[in-house]
Amino acid sequence: MSREEPTAPAGLVLREELPADRTAILALTAQAFAVSPATGLRVEGEPFEVEVLRRLFDSKDYIPALSVVGLLGHEIVGHVISTRGWVGSHRVLGLGPLGVLPRLQRRGIGSALMQESIARANAAGESGIALLGSTLYYPRFGFVPARTVGVLPPEDAWGAHFQLLPLNALSRDIQGTFRFAGAFTRP
Repeated sequence: MSREEPTAPAGLVLREELPADRTAILALTAQAFAVSPATGLRVEGEPFEVEVLRRLFDSKDYIPALSVVGLLGHEIVGHVISTRGWVGSHRVLGLGPLGVLPRLQRRGIGSALMQESIARANAAGESGIALLGSTLYYPRFGFVPARTVGVLPPEDAWGAHFQLLPLNALSRDIQGTFRFAGAFTRP
């Protein structure tokens, strides 16, 4: 049974994140990850993804053009960020977090943000995008288990949930363990 992809709401505008957007992005991310995608349980306190975003914004691995917000009217309703990652000495991207306001989830906003991220990464000549996420959601964008293209997860337990989208500039000799931006490591 195939699920039809929802069409993004009329009027959705995608643009590069601005520093003035950060308070709204962090609030949106707190709402989007109030329930853990890994466990399905309510998160006590601030979700880990909020602190990761704070650190990514201040990181040398932050790439402004790859931090994208979705707006409906003047409200930020979604956000996705890709930052510098590596496989050995090869530069690739690490995607996430991707968040959409809970009241607007499953309406195509996340898909629109993903498609925009992929288009921007390709236009920038990036070789691939890695992420840790749902094996039901991300393959619709071309993500495959990273091991199938020779890229290993930072943690073996991630298995097929660690995925890679090979982009136009992917070199066949990229093999090894992926390293996310340092901001993903818990202090």
